[in-house]
Amino acid sequence: MIELRTYVFLDSLQPQLASYMGTASLGFLPVPGDSCLWLEVAPGMAVHRLSDIALKASNVHLGQQIVERSFGSMVVHHRDQSDVLESGSKMLQHLNTHEFDRQQCVVMWNEVIRGITPDHATLINRDNRRGSMILPGQSMFIMETEPAGYIVYAANEAEKAANVTLVEARAVGAYGRLLMTGKEADVLEAQRAATDALSRLTCRKGEVDDHY
Repeated sequence: MIELRTYVFLDSLQPQLASYMGTASLGFLPVPGDSCLWLEVAPGMAVHRLSDIALKASNVHLGQQIVERSFGSMVVHHRDQSDVLESGSKMLQHLNTHEFDRQQCVVMWNEVIRGITPDHATLINRDNRRGSMILPGQSMFIMETEPAGYIVYAANEAEKAANVTLVEARAVGAYGRLLMTGKEADVLEAQRAATDALSRLTCRKGEVDDHY
């Protein structure tokens, strides 16, 4: 039994998120403007067959494939949206399921912290090597989701909506984590856009459930 945990289509990768994904990618690097599909399943080994199906279905590139015992995730991307959607359709056919049968996205944490202190900023920057740095005095938007893969959708929509800096968008593991910084008004707009985007995701268990 293969469980569809995350199935998220991004119509156009935003520049910061595309660059961030490139720092972790072991496959073909995405570029801004690419369409992208992030898929996560359980158990993890099932992702190998799905990668094979996706790559044979269209001209997509495999940007990333992570295989853990519990979960497996993969990212395919291409400039042409139709290629990405075709590969997604073939994978769903193989699983005998539909996009909306994906697991419900649960927002585990959703908060804005205003006026970050220098000590706090330094520790955050030491822990995050793949994204940009946070500067003292900026505001910070933090979000955590389960499953992890939904965080890329939140990050992409937030970057579309506001002039913010992407510090972290971790989409692998038990939980996804997003950290963005900037002026307070921009950070609040990014939070609104990310929260609204996740609330629009239709899943088998209904609407998104905000814990915070």
